[in-house]
Amino acid sequence: MAKRSIIKIDEDKCNGCSLCIPNCPEGALQIIDGKARLVSDLFCDGLGACIGHCPEGAITIEEREAEKYDERKVMENVVKHGENTIIAHLKHLKDHNEMGFYKEAVDFLKEKGLNIPIEKKEAPESHASHHGAGGCPGAKMMDLSEKVEEKETDESGKRASQLTHWPVQMHLISPMAPYFQASDLVLAADGVAYALADFHKDYLKGKTLAIACPKLDSNQEVYTEKLKALIDEAKINTLTVMIMEVPCCGGLIATTLEAAKEAKRKVPIKLIVVGIKGDIKKEEWVSV
Repeated sequence: MAKRSIIKIDEDKCNGCSLCIPNCPEGALQIIDGKARLVSDLFCDGLGACIGHCPEGAITIEEREAEKYDERKVMENVVKHGENTIIAHLKHLKDHNEMGFYKEAVDFLKEKGLNIPIEKKEAPESHASHHGAGGCPGAKMMDLSEKVEEKETDESGKRASQLTHWPVQMHLISPMAPYFQASDLVLAADGVAYALADFHKDYLKGKTLAIACPKLDSNQEVYTEKLKALIDEAKINTLTVMIMEVPCCGGLIATTLEAAKEAKRKVPIKLIVVGIKGDIKKEEWVSV
């Protein structure tokens, strides 16, 4: 066995909701004794597709000794769930540029004489039903960038949304989502967009977004791990932390700096402090 990235499930946080199950394209997760369990190290590719679908923040990625991921074993498991699940798995591999595993999967299908339409652009929405559980609509990842580009600012003063993806809450995002790759990330406290009238135009345009409340959110230790993954795995270009001038918001920049210190890569970090009345109190680059 060798050390590699693999998911870790915190049993104390897991409530057995099963939302992670349909969002693991390898079928590596099951609910056993009321908790989500990793069926086998062989099935987990360590890409973390399930992370953003856990409302409790119970799933993280760790580096540990584990059996090597086995694409053929995964395919033996995936084909049991039918065509939609196979297509979802193939799409997952392509989205993460795992073309070596993708070729193994396609070769496996050919060997088994399975005629699967592997060139479909998207996995059908019914993918989750083959795992016996439904996903949470509010946590479903959506790429809205194309719609943003099509919108234009109305001359009457109405402005188009610059939000390019969904979800945005830190507990729900997946650092491995394709839209985060090499992006400029804005990490904003919950109140920022309400206080800043031109938040979309001046700060969100062309960037990805994550939001959090350092005072009211629970299980915030997962934020550190997700920020590290965004820096090291998604390889974000820059990180802009936007907080309100209230004291409790300072926890968000503290968490960010902690994650940046632990990350292997270094990224430029800008801090913007927003006043209650919508003015900018401070804007500066911060060092780790």
